[in-house]
Amino acid sequence: MANFRSITYATDFSPASLAAFPHALRLAAATRAELTILHVLPNPMLFVDGGYVPQEIWDDLDARMRVKTGEDMDRLIKQAGAGGVHASASIVEGGVPAEAIVKAAADSKTDLLVLGTHGRTGVARFFLGSVAARVVATAPCPVLTVRSAEAPA
Repeated sequence: MANFRSITYATDFSPASLAAFPHALRLAAATRAELTILHVLPNPMLFVDGGYVPQEIWDDLDARMRVKTGEDMDRLIKQAGAGGVHASASIVEGGVPAEAIVKAAADSKTDLLVLGTHGRTGVARFFLGSVAARVVATAPCPVLTVRSAEAPA
């Protein structure tokens, strides 16, 4: 097995991305690597379809996303600690998820990226795109993708 010093696990907290977490934990434990749990915090504007949203609603939406992200990160860090893995959280603000993940991996000089994939193929992949495919194509390090058990066959 490779001697990884740093592993980055990227998550959006979806079932597909969470399917990769046990693999990231096992690899980090086996190699005694530091595990960074990375989340790209979405820009709230992505959820608005061209309409005006008052500042108070923006602020409330942003605050709720940050609280939920913090809770989800804490849960994963505790799970890692229970498995004997030292983990830290990294939250990246907005941007295109694949680009943000690749940049974070390059900036931190991670040895391995781990992320889940929905396993979409054909027309669904064409229209919806694939963060995992873009990360694999542009990452500065090896990438382990884990297909969700919920993915279509």
